Amino acid sequence: MPNGAQALVRTLANAGVRVCFTNPGTSEMHFVAALDTASEMRAVLCLFEGVATGAADGYARMTGTPAATLLHLGCGLGNGLANLHNARKGKVPVVNIVGDHATYHVKYDAQLQSDIETVARNVSPSFVWTSQVTSELCRDAVAAVKAACSWPGQVATLILPADVSWGEGGVPEPAPVIEPPPLADDAAVQAVAAAIKAGGRSAILLGGTALQEQALLAAARIAASCGVKVFAETFPTRMERGAGLPGVERIAYLAEMAQIQLKEIDTLVLVDAKAPVSFFAYPGKRSYLPHDGCKVLTLSTPAEDAAGSLAKLVKALGAEQATPELAAPSRPGRPRGNRLTAEKVCKAVGHLLPENAIIIDEAISSGLMLSKFTAGAPRHDLITLTGGAIGQGLPNAIGAAIACPDRPVIALIGDGSSMYTIQSLWTIARERLNVTAVIFNNASYSVLNVELERVGAEKIGPKARAQLDLHGPVLKFAQIADGMGVRATRVTTPDEFTDALACSLKRPGPHLIEAVVPPALSGLKLKLLPHLLGSLDRVPLPVARMLKRKIAP
Repeated sequence: MPNGAQALVRTLANAGVRVCFTNPGTSEMHFVAALDTASEMRAVLCLFEGVATGAADGYARMTGTPAATLLHLGCGLGNGLANLHNARKGKVPVVNIVGDHATYHVKYDAQLQSDIETVARNVSPSFVWTSQVTSELCRDAVAAVKAACSWPGQVATLILPADVSWGEGGVPEPAPVIEPPPLADDAAVQAVAAAIKAGGRSAILLGGTALQEQALLAAARIAASCGVKVFAETFPTRMERGAGLPGVERIAYLAEMAQIQLKEIDTLVLVDAKAPVSFFAYPGKRSYLPHDGCKVLTLSTPAEDAAGSLAKLVKALGAEQATPELAAPSRPGRPRGNRLTAEKVCKAVGHLLPENAIIIDEAISSGLMLSKFTAGAPRHDLITLTGGAIGQGLPNAIGAAIACPDRPVIALIGDGSSMYTIQSLWTIARERLNVTAVIFNNASYSVLNVELERVGAEKIGPKARAQLDLHGPVLKFAQIADGMGVRATRVTTPDEFTDALACSLKRPGPHLIEAVVPPALSGLKLKLLPHLLGSLDRVPLPVARMLKRKIAP
């Protein structure tokens, strides 16, 4: 009869868990040994727990099924907490296996003893469980997988004491039965249909799974038939976009711009989304962004089938025959000039983006023009920073590349955020993943310079400014990448960047391009920032001209 760890690994494999991202310690050694008993489960070593949790997040975003993490005690879970927060906000299924001291060892309060359950509840509010008996371990694991996979996806945490892991008498369990999500009920559909038919300016806000093809097409049919505006949430978990799909404008990051987008909307319909709120509170500014006269209705909650619910609404509105407006194929030209800027990097991405690529966007301020330059590019998926905890992008790239080995992954990362999980490069090299990481090296937390002014901070002196500056020493990402086994190059001109990106796309495998650029927001007036930080798919022509003058001389 297998021990607990062997039975647990077999149970996870039975449940369709095909990858385990690991950062193990002593308490997890029996689980590590058991990994060899399940040939269908891939084990991927990560040098930091935040890489493991972010990789599991990226994997699940692309497959819709959970990967497992293997973490060492409460401290290891704590190290991975930021990217589990992003997964929770993105409604992404993840199964954490967190090792613990043997049950009889807990009373001695050894150096690594901690309250793991309390730590876990920050990111696993619906499922945290400590197994106590080897014979029941696999039933606990099935419950964890079922919780993670139930609609909407969530982070489930199973705590595995060492003696439960090494104990004899483990009994593997079959896969759990996962019930499909229900559709929106008829009353909700009819209420939304009535509000749209009543006239006035209506908009649909899509989030979560509503940003994939079938839901996008249904929303576009409603837009074409009824004149409804369609928005996407600011930070999508996964958004399908590009030529041949409906183009959807994202709600702006800056509250001021979001209020402009929403100011004429009389009825806002939520589909797997929440009503927009500002990312932070600001003195004298609104937190809840729909105006006071806007009626907010929910078509479907995150626990319901977004595409199916929109299909019901299409039928209720008689929009089945409407022709959805689709993005036409288009690419920007090759960027020119002697000075590389963040805008020109984004332009080069749009110029070269291959079919079926996956873009990971954690470029922060440097990615302001990415949506504009890729709106008509070949079809691709976009993953963004759902929970706002930086350090997600490079780990997400690991998970996405393992989930979709036949698809190129381009990760656009700010220099400051990349340093949170720079260890990802080692795993990318070790696993030989088809990832091109672009690091925008502007030696600044650029967006925070804007926020410093927006929050109304006064008397900003050199000590304060130094907290947002990455000079002295300037980070050398090409050298860091080379030290971790990733082929890397440092570029300073548009031609150098475009050639480097073209080379990386022709030669699959790990690549890093360090793009030395000025801060994307340098020299810009604050009144222009709402147009920039909104990352809108359709930037008005006058704004585009101003951008060209300001950041692409």
